[in-house]
Amino acid sequence: MPLKLMYITNNKNVAYIADRNGVDRVWIDLETLGKEERQKGLNTVKSHHRITDISVIKPVLKDAELLVRINPINKNTEKEIEEVIQRGADNIMLPMFKTKAEVEKFLNYINGRTKNILLLETRESVENLEEILSVKGIDEVHIGLNDLHLAYKKKFMFELLADGLVEKICKILKDKNLKFGFGGIAGIGKGTLPAENILAEHYRLESRAVILSRSFCNCDEKSIEEVEHIFCQGVRQIRDYENRLLSFTKRDFEINRLNVKKIVNKIIATM
Repeated sequence: MPLKLMYITNNKNVAYIADRNGVDRVWIDLETLGKEERQKGLNTVKSHHRITDISVIKPVLKDAELLVRINPINKNTEKEIEEVIQRGADNIMLPMFKTKAEVEKFLNYINGRTKNILLLETRESVENLEEILSVKGIDEVHIGLNDLHLAYKKKFMFELLADGLVEKICKILKDKNLKFGFGGIAGIGKGTLPAENILAEHYRLESRAVILSRSFCNCDEKSIEEVEHIFCQGVRQIRDYENRLLSFTKRDFEINRLNVKKIVNKIIATM
């Protein structure tokens, strides 16, 4: 089964293009609480999406699901979830949780009205993972390497892939029969750690979802014609590479795993 490809945008023209070119989930990002402080000074995407964007994006989607990342659990979470559901979200994602109680609260507020995704990105959530996963009704988990690598005081987000932590988490999720994904990728032939190497790790670890990162297409710097070309060509190239991965042997995947470790260590050495 091919990976679910996700792209973050509140631009309806870009959402339309992503949907028509095979992106599986268009992602509205409402998370603001604590994000600026956590990622201060880092070259990360800090979205300035609004809850009203849901009503703009939802009607242009034909095949893609609409995913909405809300804020971490706070006094306004129930109200935020209510409005997100009313405006038409297909999936709601909870970021920065640490405890079983937060996840229970999140799922109770949703009450089965949409699909839910837990964004695993705190050290505490990893340490409490078995307990958290005892909560009934979790649909999916995404391992958020951006914040998680900061939590573990790593220099580079894919260190967690190279040092085995992502694999350890994936094993726990597989044992619980949960769908999961991790991190993001650039286009084929691009990325500090090449997309091909990351995709092979997704297949080795049996991941089911990945984000198309800003490196895949930075729409702020492109014309709409360029965006359409990038999505048309880029998604097709990813799907073609996924087809190649179907013929990989265990040995091929192991060689790739060792290459990922080698490339990551070289990147860290230059930082």
